Amino acid sequence: MSLVRKNIIANLIGSGWVALVSIAFIPLYIHFMGVEAYGLVGFYLTLQALFVVLDMGLTATVSRELARLSATNNMQDMRNLVRTLELIYWVIAVSIVVSVTFLAPWITTNWLNSNVLTDETVQLSIVLMGIIIALRMPYGFYSGGLLGLQRHILLNGIKITIETIKAAGAVLVLWLISPSIEAFFLWQLLIGVVGVVLIAVVLWRSLPGFEPPKFTGSLFSNLWRFAVGMSLTGVLSVILVQSDKVVLSKLLPLQEFGYYMLASTVSMGLYVIVGSVFSAIYPRFTQLVSLGDEKSLIHLYHKGSQLIAVLVMPLAAVVCVFSSDLLLIWTQNPNVAEKAAPILSLLIIGTSLNSLMNIPYALQLAYGWTKLVVYMNAIAVIILIPALIVVVDVLGAIGGALIWLCLNAGYLLFGISIMHRRLLTGEMVKWFRYSVFIPVIVTVTSVLLARLLMIDVTDTGLRVVLVGCIYLATLAITALSTPSTRILMLKMGGRA
Repeated sequence: MSLVRKNIIANLIGSGWVALVSIAFIPLYIHFMGVEAYGLVGFYLTLQALFVVLDMGLTATVSRELARLSATNNMQDMRNLVRTLELIYWVIAVSIVVSVTFLAPWITTNWLNSNVLTDETVQLSIVLMGIIIALRMPYGFYSGGLLGLQRHILLNGIKITIETIKAAGAVLVLWLISPSIEAFFLWQLLIGVVGVVLIAVVLWRSLPGFEPPKFTGSLFSNLWRFAVGMSLTGVLSVILVQSDKVVLSKLLPLQEFGYYMLASTVSMGLYVIVGSVFSAIYPRFTQLVSLGDEKSLIHLYHKGSQLIAVLVMPLAAVVCVFSSDLLLIWTQNPNVAEKAAPILSLLIIGTSLNSLMNIPYALQLAYGWTKLVVYMNAIAVIILIPALIVVVDVLGAIGGALIWLCLNAGYLLFGISIMHRRLLTGEMVKWFRYSVFIPVIVTVTSVLLARLLMIDVTDTGLRVVLVGCIYLATLAITALSTPSTRILMLKMGGRA
């Protein structure tokens, strides 16, 4: 089994488990704390995503450079690079703590609309959010380093352990100690400290060489163009992905915002699959570009794109069509399911379209070409923010989900055609045929047909089984309809 395939499997297992644990415990969080408190958790997730802009492209840079340097076995430069960027990251972390603490009173009184939680509770929670988010910055950096070294199995073992303790422990704290939002965030903070210390030690022990590392400014000066491009991409991407949540957190009551964040959390679960494939393929893309092996690059490009389509589209279609059923089964709350289902259906379609763009994006990064994404995101931001304000004011939460869908449909239609004028020219038609049209048509047809033929079942357990069977059947049909995955399945069947 190739290293790329092993890494994809490790990423799918690790990220899949983390997502499962995170999603599985949300109904318990709502049960103990209430929907409004979970709305505050949703605001924390939004705030965390907003502060990603301070990453300045350094996580992608360290991952790319460690992958490149590992090919030449340049041990000391690898160690010096990590030390140089590490110090920058900890400065960023301190700045986050200071800024969030300073802004906490203003956010409490001027931004969030709380009806149940006191201002003191909300303000303390925001301060705790700032510390937790600050710790996530170096945690992400060290994770990027391990990805660049292609230590995916080790990294996923750490992620599974940390995230399981964090999620399950939070429920125990809420149950046995205090069912409060403050207790929830204090537990997140404790595990955040443990996680960042652990992963830092693991990365340094994984780096080759024994010479003491040192801060080397010249290394960063050689990388600044790529880092700046990634930083601009990150800033604009965060605005695009989080603007709906920011606008809704201002315009809607915190409870209604909680419904939107519940649906958003489920839809973003697709990135578990996407990130698993992306993280394994991107370092390999970088190596192939460095070696000038375009034939292997084209093969891996289509293989990775088709794999994401096969893994994402059946799941997205099932969640879209059966959103109300799945939310009711999951939350056991008819009111929550009714409010969140239409939002989820729209969000999951938009997220699935966005998922298809990730392998082309990895290709652009491997070539060090960040301008296309920067320009596209800049244009989208100019259009998106005013559109959100108008549409959300009229349609509410549904409006935010609708804008997300339209945004990603535009990216898919225009982004790929522009990219293939410069990179892998001549491969666009094949990409659309096998990575978009065939998976989408087969998936949508299969799920809608299954919905029409599905018998009316009131028993919850049997309904879960039926929906699960529909998903597995759709996954198998889509995989057999797509060249790369069909070949893989036939090979697996031959070995069996």
